[in-house]
Amino acid sequence: MSAFASAVSTHHHHRVMAARTKIPRGIRSSAAHSNVNANPSNSKVVSIGFLRRQKHNNQLFFSTPSSSTLGVPSSFKSSTKTTRTVMMPKASTTEQEQAGETFEYQAEVNRLMDLIVNSLYSNKDVFLRELISNASDACDKLRFRSVQEPEILNGQSVTDLSIKVRGQESDKTLTIEDNGIGMSKDELVANLGTIANSGTSKVMEMLKQQNEAASGENLIGKFGVGFYSSFLVADTVKVTSKSNDDGKAWTWESKIDSTSYTIREASESEAKDLVRGTRITLKLKDECEEYATDKKLSSLVKTYSEFITFPIEVFSTIQKSKQVEDIEATKAKKEEWEKKKIEAEAKGEEFTEPEPEKVMKEEMYDEQDWKTQNNDKPIWTLAPKDVSDDQYNEFFKTTFKEFLDPLAVSHFKVEGEMEFKSILYVPGMAPFEQQDMMQKSKSIKLFVRKVFISDEFDESLLPRYMTFIRGIVDSNDLPLNVSREILQESKVVRVIRRRLVSKTLGMLNEISKRENEDYKTFWEGFGRQLKLGVIEDVANRKELAGLLRFTTSKSASDQESNRSLSDYIADMPEAQKAIYFVAGDTRKQCENSPFMEKLNKLGYEVLYCTDPIDEVSMANLATFEEKEIKDISKEDLDLGDEDDEEQKKKNEQIADEFKTVTEWLKKELVGEVEKVEVSSRLTETPCILVTSKFGWSANMERIMKAQAMGDARAQDYMKGKKTLEINPFSPVIKQLKMRVESAPDAEETKEMCKLLFDTALLTSGFSIDQPAEFAERVFKLMTQEANLESEKKSASIDPEVV
Repeated sequence: MSAFASAVSTHHHHRVMAARTKIPRGIRSSAAHSNVNANPSNSKVVSIGFLRRQKHNNQLFFSTPSSSTLGVPSSFKSSTKTTRTVMMPKASTTEQEQAGETFEYQAEVNRLMDLIVNSLYSNKDVFLRELISNASDACDKLRFRSVQEPEILNGQSVTDLSIKVRGQESDKTLTIEDNGIGMSKDELVANLGTIANSGTSKVMEMLKQQNEAASGENLIGKFGVGFYSSFLVADTVKVTSKSNDDGKAWTWESKIDSTSYTIREASESEAKDLVRGTRITLKLKDECEEYATDKKLSSLVKTYSEFITFPIEVFSTIQKSKQVEDIEATKAKKEEWEKKKIEAEAKGEEFTEPEPEKVMKEEMYDEQDWKTQNNDKPIWTLAPKDVSDDQYNEFFKTTFKEFLDPLAVSHFKVEGEMEFKSILYVPGMAPFEQQDMMQKSKSIKLFVRKVFISDEFDESLLPRYMTFIRGIVDSNDLPLNVSREILQESKVVRVIRRRLVSKTLGMLNEISKRENEDYKTFWEGFGRQLKLGVIEDVANRKELAGLLRFTTSKSASDQESNRSLSDYIADMPEAQKAIYFVAGDTRKQCENSPFMEKLNKLGYEVLYCTDPIDEVSMANLATFEEKEIKDISKEDLDLGDEDDEEQKKKNEQIADEFKTVTEWLKKELVGEVEKVEVSSRLTETPCILVTSKFGWSANMERIMKAQAMGDARAQDYMKGKKTLEINPFSPVIKQLKMRVESAPDAEETKEMCKLLFDTALLTSGFSIDQPAEFAERVFKLMTQEANLESEKKSASIDPEVV
């Protein structure tokens, strides 16, 4: 089945009919012959794809006469038009033919055309890309033949080959013209009259057979349906073409709703100035007048065909300058000269100064002329040694609309089973709308044989976290759909993706080793993307971890986010077993966290995670260079200071001493905490709340609550179970111990418990469910303190002696 037939089968609107009619070969031949000779005049109306019987890729294209002509019973007559495209499957063996009947595929031509025009392409703009690509192929074909047949150029040079595009708003027409190989009458029928018959693919096949495949690397066409995209914007399409193989110019014409086309000898006006080549004239639809404007055409050429080998000229309005007389300046200058002359004559002096010349000025005016739109060169096709740094930088700025030089460039070519060329850039500055950048990737511009295809492939070519990378990929082997708008999943795409990711990581590693501010600049702009990569890219997580940078307890300021995990490990004390981090909204919050008390005392460095994504990133990373990464706000924190047996016994004794307090607190706080333990990480704070290893921390719980579309059910499930840790050396806890032992049921003891729990919630990063009750307790405590102060003052006043 042809490429087009395969494409059609994927649309759910297709209609395939099987006819059980066997058409005798002799009748078919005579019918086809009679159709060809039915109209002896120069003007001939032919059904699309059915002028003659052709066998191509096991398909037969011919005109099906009416059933009565073939002697077919009336029961087999179709209610649809008798003009059909009949695609024959591969001939079966003699035994198979004897075993059953052969069925023939049929399809309605107008339905196929409707699918091409309305279903195959999603963007009207691509029609110009397709027609210019065809014109480029025509020029390339002429270039190939001119090597052995120089006379085919008609006295021109290969450098004279070009493509011209001209729109006329007055009559709503658009003309695309090339001076390439051109087409004879038979070639018009074969190439335009047979749907999905690609002349370019035939040339490529011929070059392969002649072992000259490299010569055809610029040939673009493949499916044979690109020409019909012109009906996206046009009601009528007229093609006038002249080939050196045919002394006459011929005109092919068809309308959008027609199942036939007309071929006639071109009139003098149609063939005017056409020495050789093809001129396509589109009569634009009412809603497509903008495609006749030079501004729109120039934009489309710049977007899709900027790097086509041959010059593409658009008839445009060009601003030019000319020298004209500045009347005012001339008049002023002359008046000054005359004044001097009068003064000289009044004094009786001889005046010899010549009369001043006219003062000229530059004036801009508009002129319609041909302007080449594809001046930029595809530098990715050159060898890296042939491209200078200035060329790389200029290409980056013009192609991706940037104004700063890139931080790094990677230019490479991959060869083997599949080939592609690429240039990747690390931008010098992050875009202002980074949240939009994550939604739709436009980081990689995909080209096929230097023709722009698209820059919207989501995560096909680069993972989501690398959308900050800018680059070009040009491959001849990409599996595109027929409209060349969708990149289909395949081994080729996966290979390209792996190579792009590898090259990108290589560039980032190179930047990180520079002894300047480049990596700091990069990290400030794109650090969050790498943290996202640690979460999503399991295969490259280890390499990404080495690129992470942190502000730590040893950083002088917030701006010094320059500590790598490797640097952290290199500076670890011998007794330290793990990498520690604490999460918070700001550096100040992290510094003042009660969880930091024991680590500060031991001199351990702690990573400050102040980005919302940091905690998730560290949880996914889990280890680095065989060192476990631990959140110091979680339970069972091992700081390496309890390995001493004597210290363990001491801790056990303290736990036994405060067992009454911990059991009482657990009873009072039932439903609020899961456990109450004596802490080994506190030195000053009376108590804190730690969470279980596998639930959300206080910081993550706060972040998830702030999500507009958060799921309350997931929050209840993911909340970490709380453990209250008390500091046995705190005076507050010692006082609580005394009250629990003397009056555990007293109101003051229970109020003290509730107040301790609320303050632990706040200092540990949680929010209080009943802030009004907490405020009431604080005010009550303040009132009691005020009353005590008042009583003290009253007691200190000496009684008055009467």
